[in-house]
Amino acid sequence: MKILLTGASGFLGSYFINKYSLKYKIETFSFLNDNFKNLDLNDVDTVIHFSALVHQIDGATKKEYEKVNVNQTMMLAKKSKENGIKHFLFMSSIAVYGIETGIINGKSDCNPITDYGKSKFKAELELQKLEDDNFKIAIIRPPIVNGFEAPGNMKSLINLVKKITILPFGGLENRRSMLHVGNLCHIMDTIIQKEIGGVFLVSDEKPLSSTRLLELIAQNLNKKIYLIKIPFFESFIKFIRPSIYKRLYESLEIDNSQTMKILFGNVKSSLPFSAEDGIRFMIRGEEIYSQSN
Repeated sequence: MKILLTGASGFLGSYFINKYSLKYKIETFSFLNDNFKNLDLNDVDTVIHFSALVHQIDGATKKEYEKVNVNQTMMLAKKSKENGIKHFLFMSSIAVYGIETGIINGKSDCNPITDYGKSKFKAELELQKLEDDNFKIAIIRPPIVNGFEAPGNMKSLINLVKKITILPFGGLENRRSMLHVGNLCHIMDTIIQKEIGGVFLVSDEKPLSSTRLLELIAQNLNKKIYLIKIPFFESFIKFIRPSIYKRLYESLEIDNSQTMKILFGNVKSSLPFSAEDGIRFMIRGEEIYSQSN
């Protein structure tokens, strides 16, 4: 099977290529470096669209998010359909729900609140207009994705544990869903093999509390840390840094049972890696990173 993949230099794209390059014939395209007019889709069976403008630390304009996440997506999808490609996989995000705390499931309404989330949801809606019996659209909505050298908040937590031995995050019982990149790509591989469309809400088998996450990070760094409770610290963080408070103290849990049933015929885990595996691989690297299934 021949696959065209965008975002090959990114975290997700590079993992997929390294993991599945022996299973599929994978060609790549970059909106930044390649000429779209010269894009050859001859004999391509499936398109995987990883390329996106994600949350920017310094911020990005609504126009910039629209250009990359909506306009470029639709250019690629329309050209794919015109060239007879049967299957288009789009990497979206749980940001389309606009939910920062609580539980997300297959019945949750989409109400994005950020420009990033709005652009992803708009792209989803436009893509679904193109879908028919001969052009299947698969939309994948992941939470934070972890893995070796993953960008973002996980790197900040790892650095925090490396530098500080005593941390005021003991006894937290919140539940945060995450997703190891190996599980994400396994899900995408299954979608490709089954040649199906739809919306897929994905996550690891079980969520982790912030306390447990920090314990696992320290354990795999071979570092001794002490997680304690400090009176009023939680209220202090909530007041001065509400965004950090939500990530560390509150729950955001994903119910992936509908996706699991569709892809694997049951609601139990059929994923290759546990949440604990994901944290270990995030710290130490994954031994089978370069092996094909």
